Amino acid sequence: MSLALFDLDNTLLAGDSDYLWGRFLVERGIVDGETYEAENQRFYDEYLAGSLDIHEFLRFQLQPLARHPRRQLERWREEFLAEKIEPILLPAARQLLQRHREQGDELLIITATNRFITEPIARRYGVTELLATEPEEVEGEYTGGVSGTPCFREGKVERLQQWLQRRQLDLRDSWFYSDSHNDLPLLEQVEHPVAVDPDETLRARAEASGWPVISLRVPS
Repeated sequence: MSLALFDLDNTLLAGDSDYLWGRFLVERGIVDGETYEAENQRFYDEYLAGSLDIHEFLRFQLQPLARHPRRQLERWREEFLAEKIEPILLPAARQLLQRHREQGDELLIITATNRFITEPIARRYGVTELLATEPEEVEGEYTGGVSGTPCFREGKVERLQQWLQRRQLDLRDSWFYSDSHNDLPLLEQVEHPVAVDPDETLRARAEASGWPVISLRVPS
């Protein structure tokens, strides 16, 4: 059995769920619109540029979870999934996942976006194994903090190694699909790195290294 790893945002999705959650909060008036939207855009631009301070971003991004009861957050999340996520699920991504299932591979989505947002998206793709940034909880409510290592850049490698140890697995004949140069630390660890609709930096690295470059932004 081989391990097939998948980034989520802009890889299996035709968009970024983290950024879209921020937009959703602004559009619903749940956060201060002008200020929050400007910061949300700043952090997204820094992510694209490779200069994101993940801890600064998470202090910003997880605060709305701490300000509202869990049940209200989950109601908003269902609206968010229907409005923002359903339209960017990719048929070609479903086909890729299914191909690995049919080969008997173990499927794992590994994403910097927090579990509150990404767990129901993984379920929509039929993937039960998820490594994501973990929002801190106390008695079932979110605190606005982070539990453990954020699942970002080298943190993805750390979190994956912990998961592999628990499952007594390794990265022999492993695959990883990603769009982002931020995932180079993990792409360099697997036997079969694949660039999916990549940013310019990742495309250049993939072409230089002979890695496959594919697109999932195609009709089914």
